[in-house]
Amino acid sequence: MAATLAALLGVGAAPASAAPAKAADPAAATAAVAERPFMGWTSWSMQSSKYPGLNPNGDYSYLTEANVLKQADAVAAKLKAYGYEYVNIDAGWWRDNAWVPKFDQYARQTPDPVRFPSGMKAVADHIHAKGLKPGIYLPVGLEKEAYANGAAPIWNASGCTTADIVYPDLRTTNGWDSAYKINFDNPCAQKYIDSQAQLFADWGYDFLKLDGVGPGSFKSGDNYDNVADVAAWQKAIAATGRPIHLELSWSLDINHAADWKRYSNGWRIDTDVECYCNTLVSWENSVDDRFDDAPAWSRKAGPGGWNDLDSLNVGNGEMDGLTKAERQSYATLWAISKSPLYTGDDVTRLDEYGLSLLTNREVIAIDQNGGAPARPVTPVGDQQVWGAKNPDGSYTVALFNLGDAPASVTAHWASFGFTGNASVRDVWNGRNLGATKNKITATLPAHGSRLFTVRPGTPLASTGYEAESPANTVSGNASIAGCDACSGGKKVGNLYVGGKVQFNDITVQKDGIYTVAVAYVSGDPRSVTVFSNNGNGTYLKFPSTGDWGTAETVSVQLALKKGVNTITFDSGTWYAPDIDKIDVPQTL
Repeated sequence: MAATLAALLGVGAAPASAAPAKAADPAAATAAVAERPFMGWTSWSMQSSKYPGLNPNGDYSYLTEANVLKQADAVAAKLKAYGYEYVNIDAGWWRDNAWVPKFDQYARQTPDPVRFPSGMKAVADHIHAKGLKPGIYLPVGLEKEAYANGAAPIWNASGCTTADIVYPDLRTTNGWDSAYKINFDNPCAQKYIDSQAQLFADWGYDFLKLDGVGPGSFKSGDNYDNVADVAAWQKAIAATGRPIHLELSWSLDINHAADWKRYSNGWRIDTDVECYCNTLVSWENSVDDRFDDAPAWSRKAGPGGWNDLDSLNVGNGEMDGLTKAERQSYATLWAISKSPLYTGDDVTRLDEYGLSLLTNREVIAIDQNGGAPARPVTPVGDQQVWGAKNPDGSYTVALFNLGDAPASVTAHWASFGFTGNASVRDVWNGRNLGATKNKITATLPAHGSRLFTVRPGTPLASTGYEAESPANTVSGNASIAGCDACSGGKKVGNLYVGGKVQFNDITVQKDGIYTVAVAYVSGDPRSVTVFSNNGNGTYLKFPSTGDWGTAETVSVQLALKKGVNTITFDSGTWYAPDIDKIDVPQTL
């Protein structure tokens, strides 16, 4: 079927010199792109795996027209009704099985005739005919093999050649140094990006993954700063008049989050989730990494641009390489983080459990509800509670046991700012649990999870105590500093190597265990020992707030006695987060 697809559809590859389509109003054309996290399928997980039988003709040989169309048909039959719509072709569509690339006369990637004998437009047309949207892939920069000694002309740019669009010293860029860095000081450079975008638009593609983008991809410095490339792609896509979703990869630098949001529709926050082993993924490499890395990005996403945790490979059981508990936790974290939901599984072979994970409408609704991503509301040890307030006033509450043995995990309603009875729904199991007072507890298997929607009870009355208050004791290296994001405009920082802040005069009406909210600032994950009165203290890891100008809150359980108490934050032998304030409930 693959060899005759173009003939059957009556189409072929777009002529290289085809005139560009008349551009629509860019704002109108792109208004709906990434309003919600995208959903779909990607080829990369299977084409990069060593799982037996996936790549019989060598590495990445799974990537063929026939396999892409087979998966597109399966997505249409099994997943489209649940919101999955993109079918994304990843790296290698212009390379043969020996990874030798092919380019047209204008230095643009052109499909390998063995992998894609009908051409990329015919493939896109087939995907569109299924009611889905095709996606395509490029590495950032001018690929070295496309340079052609600087002599290749640029399409629709009289007098421009590849020599004009890169730096004379041929400095390299992207995560693999596989391309020359493009010099956007020369207007020919934008013309080259325009030519690529127009070609994809003429072929009918609705999505572009731009890979190896920096700062990020484990590279830094001027050579690997591709912000100008991303801006050029946004401009080029707008000029085509086609609303193409622009996704950036991989492991993007959070310090440029504002750039990624300004110029693209999504950005990978971490390294590849694939293990490059004999399964698609493994828990340790690198599903569990996201629990550490996602919190820093939680305030960077929203309609128009989302944090991308990478592919969701929970549908194929043995091929995925995960337990059932791990598969559910994987899907739970992706959904509460508002990550795009795109699977790299073989959709033709989804097992019953995998299909149930990928098609749970309530879980999908949490991902798609347009609210802020969840983040930890407790310190990030092996047992964690994550949450977010939803646009309808309810809360998403997730419990995770990241330990290697079963453990109990409790979410206290006080961590979310309310108390008393709350209405709880078990999302994965689709069951209403009724009214639950003050907290919910679950015993979870190793790497297990539970997911709830909670409708709050009574707002919790608390008393706030500022870290910088003159009533407190600041010692060691610790000092008071300004903080625009902090309550009262100040915080206690420089908490390192013995620096402490002790909150004095903490008054409660009865003895008990209190859920104390701690507002803090930390550009990276840091730990601190917390204790009340003369307790021994607990060493707790606070997740990153994303930068040193953002405050977040976690809650800690502390024993307080009736009357006056102290609460201390001790940096110990290393660096602790800066402390803004604490809120102590007025009642248990």
